[in-house]
Amino acid sequence: MIRDEERLALREELETLRKDGARRQELSLHACKRLFFDFGIRPSMATVRDLTQTGSASDIPKDIDLFWQRIRAASKVRVGSGAIPPALEERAGELLGALFEEARVLALQTLESEREAIETDRQGAEQAMRDAEARRLAADEMLQRSETRTEAAWARVRELENQLAASSAHGASHQDSLLATVRRLEAENEALQKRIDTEQSTNAGLRDRIDGLHEEMRRSTEHYAQQIKDALAEAERRVKPMLVELDSLRTMSSTWQAAQRDASRKEFDFIQQLASAKARADRLDAVLRERSDEVDSLTSQVTALRSQQGIDGSVAGVLCTLAQSGRLTEPELAQLGTLVDGHVGLPQQCPNCEEGEPELSQVDGRFELSCPECEYTSGTGTSRLEAVARFAAGRKTSAVR
Repeated sequence: MIRDEERLALREELETLRKDGARRQELSLHACKRLFFDFGIRPSMATVRDLTQTGSASDIPKDIDLFWQRIRAASKVRVGSGAIPPALEERAGELLGALFEEARVLALQTLESEREAIETDRQGAEQAMRDAEARRLAADEMLQRSETRTEAAWARVRELENQLAASSAHGASHQDSLLATVRRLEAENEALQKRIDTEQSTNAGLRDRIDGLHEEMRRSTEHYAQQIKDALAEAERRVKPMLVELDSLRTMSSTWQAAQRDASRKEFDFIQQLASAKARADRLDAVLRERSDEVDSLTSQVTALRSQQGIDGSVAGVLCTLAQSGRLTEPELAQLGTLVDGHVGLPQQCPNCEEGEPELSQVDGRFELSCPECEYTSGTGTSRLEAVARFAAGRKTSAVR
């Protein structure tokens, strides 16, 4: 087999002959000679046509036959004339004929091996095609199963829609149980109030603990800041004499080379000490920033806890739900005051126009929720919870006196 780089070189050689004026027959004969003598390949029409890029299906076989005629003629031609004996000329012709026969046998063997390789590749391709067909059939079967499951899912969806419609039709029958639930929630409200008192006492202890941590963080910050200042002062104290000594050594460098090397060494040591001091200062500064971040985080937690006043989130959620559904009376809202204001969220839409986004305002300790689109307002109340409850219930009341 001819390699790709050899094939490319042979094509370039033929192209050079073509530019020099060689005709098709000469190019074909040159390609046959190179293939047969240099690469041991029997010339074929496809190989010669691939190399020369010229000639028709009838011309190239003629050129190949002419090449074999020349080979046969060369095997019978006498080697020379004159001084060479006739017996030697005959033996030389026989030798050329034997060489040609050996080359033909080798070409047949190469052709047979190439045929076997092609047959192996063909069988592999057929096996790959059969495997691909089996995978396609499996994919079709999986697609069919998927379509079946999709149809079953749609049937389940329609069944659930029917169940939802039936549940909506029976919604009125659950009104009595809802009223019982309201009474039960009112009974639980008293128990939750007691739990709120307990949580407040626990929250007071937690606030004391947080204040202690805050004070400890402040002291740590001051301590690390003092260490940074001390490190910088120590660095400056050590640098000044080194600079004086360095200047003295540099003035003597013109006459004392050894002293100059010593001064360079001391300068290097000074730079290392200065770099070490700076690295220590950077580490202390990083620790200071880390402590400051921790103090800020604890401060935000303290602010959040103070705004929530230690009330459990679930308890506050229940109170907000009761207030917005109108189940808490005005005296009960007044009694709660701003206790759960940290958990109260504002409604997203105005219940009057259903377009505007309500805005909460606070003036002189009074809260008022109003819609900027339709100017619908809750009136002023003593707490954020009361304003949201009035706004949601559609009760426009005046400020509590």
